[in-house]
Amino acid sequence: MALPCRQAVFFREARVPLRLAALGSCTVLHCDSLHKGSVCSQERLGSSEAAQACPSNGHSLQSSIAVATSLIKQNVVRLLAQLPPEVEVVAAAKTRSPEAVLEAVEAGIRIVGENYVKEAKEAYALVGRRAKWHFIGTLQKHNVRTKMLEMFDMIETVDSLEIAREIDRKCAEIGKIMPVLIEVNSGREPQKSGVLPEHVEELAREISGLTHLKVMGLMTMGPAVGDAEDCRRYFAQTREVFERIKELKLPNVEMRYLSMGMTSTYKVAVQEGANIIRVGSLIFGPRA
Repeated sequence: MALPCRQAVFFREARVPLRLAALGSCTVLHCDSLHKGSVCSQERLGSSEAAQACPSNGHSLQSSIAVATSLIKQNVVRLLAQLPPEVEVVAAAKTRSPEAVLEAVEAGIRIVGENYVKEAKEAYALVGRRAKWHFIGTLQKHNVRTKMLEMFDMIETVDSLEIAREIDRKCAEIGKIMPVLIEVNSGREPQKSGVLPEHVEELAREISGLTHLKVMGLMTMGPAVGDAEDCRRYFAQTREVFERIKELKLPNVEMRYLSMGMTSTYKVAVQEGANIIRVGSLIFGPRA
């Protein structure tokens, strides 16, 4: 993305785009003109060169940081303005810094989605209860621990009775009922987690007997495709399963949420009934 700026801006090679550094191995973006939308050229600098070229006064650094963070705010405001009020946005924060997550929350994001417990702990330490926290990564049994369950408000990736039982057992220890979504492998991709559409009802019935876990709906990613329209049939099928289970009125199962769609597919997902979308790069920018 081109930056309309007068000075060179430096970004350390880190897990977050737009993180600034005065020292270390940097990428420097030089604006060729002062016109908005001008293209910036890139060159790699070593530590000594970066130290010489990087702005030395605090005002310059603060201005650069403001440019970086204002992009997140603009992205959030733009996205929320496009969506119906009943659609919740989960900011997919995989590899993003706690500071970037906080910026998104301050701009209006109410739910943060984390793939990894370690990254979630780091972001939670800064953001705290200013947002709700959803676990959206692949969940292994050994990762189901009480500290993790205390932090998260929902787990969107339950795809087996074994995982559900472990969540139920650990939540019983802390006196918590965990809202969960059943993950559906709508694309039938063997490399992905999730239960096949025809097995969702069976798993929902099995989970309904657990006392410290409550099924609140379904989640699906859909296959990775070049055209968002190619995901429509997978989202539509998941919505059909959602409605069918809802009609069963199973005990301890409240089909309230349908989590579908990411940055490239969220518009189609909303059209097909999603009321939760999981968006990362549309908020934070491309990953480094």
